[in-house]
Amino acid sequence: MYAQGQNGLMSTWREHIRSRGLAAWILAAVMMGFYVDLYWFDHLEPLAQALGLRNRWFLYGGLYCVLMVVGGALYLRRHGNSRYNQIRISVNVLVQVLLAFTLPYVMPLLGGKEFYFSYFWPLKYDLLLPDTLSKLPLYLSIYALVGSLIAAPILAFFFGKRWYCSWICGCGALANTFGDPWRHLTSKSTRSWRFEQVSIYLVVALVIFMTAVAGLGGLVGDAHPGFVSFAGQTKHVYGFVVGSILSGVIGTGLYPLLGPRVWCRNFCPMAGLLGLTQKLGRFRIRVKDDMCISCGNCSAYCEMGIDVRSYAQSNLDFTRAACVGCGMCAHVCPRGVLRLENRWDLNADKDKQHLVVLDF
Repeated sequence: MYAQGQNGLMSTWREHIRSRGLAAWILAAVMMGFYVDLYWFDHLEPLAQALGLRNRWFLYGGLYCVLMVVGGALYLRRHGNSRYNQIRISVNVLVQVLLAFTLPYVMPLLGGKEFYFSYFWPLKYDLLLPDTLSKLPLYLSIYALVGSLIAAPILAFFFGKRWYCSWICGCGALANTFGDPWRHLTSKSTRSWRFEQVSIYLVVALVIFMTAVAGLGGLVGDAHPGFVSFAGQTKHVYGFVVGSILSGVIGTGLYPLLGPRVWCRNFCPMAGLLGLTQKLGRFRIRVKDDMCISCGNCSAYCEMGIDVRSYAQSNLDFTRAACVGCGMCAHVCPRGVLRLENRWDLNADKDKQHLVVLDF
């Protein structure tokens, strides 16, 4: 079965660890406990030092890379007959191993500043704050500003958010590889869609507010100590709730129960902003008219909870802000109904969809 291009769901629900069975609950508890210990305790520091790593965060980064390499190999065993998948997963792994682990570790050894080239604001929420930029060399400050405010939205306009969320981002890379066995668990219900629309843009508003307040606090300095204290507390609360609990403990710890894109779909501010740009841009999923046989594979395998089948049944090309362009819907379609495209002509799919949606 793994050698076939279209795998279906024949074995998925027979495996307890992939169908919310006892093994899945135990694994989720272990993963959530790991993130709690990683964020708020120092138990991993001795192990990191014993392995010659700078701190527990590099221990986590090393484990991250191992899980990605193993998960990527298993993913390609299942879906590697697609050239798009081969290139995408290879880029995922290389970016994380080189830009998010090796390079940041090596730079201080060569007298430079530790820097993560694959992360931009607002995902790295403190990147554009005056305190952060002032401690960076000029070229890294320029890289952070241009990458976050200019390059990222421009690339999303032309190629969709997939250039980052499905090719570069570390959160997405772990979901693509290690998290792939649970992609079918992502809810496709209308309620989950409505929750996503509220939650993700709420976090976008919060990160903009936090950045503005913390940035202003960094500029006014000692002249307004009360405001500086408020700015510091705002940043701390955002980091605790969004940066730790939502992205790590919940966003990754619940892979075996809610699917691999809980964070990306519902809470990631980078995904939210790039998704809005994607709606205005050139990326869309093209549907071949009158070819859908309603097998449901596309919806079942969508890790972002999009009911792709509904669009295919209605002969509607579409652009959803949530879509990360993983291409799995097209990959598992037995009829070749779906195609990921970047087109210059603006079609009706950029207007409001008139798709009939059932509330379930």
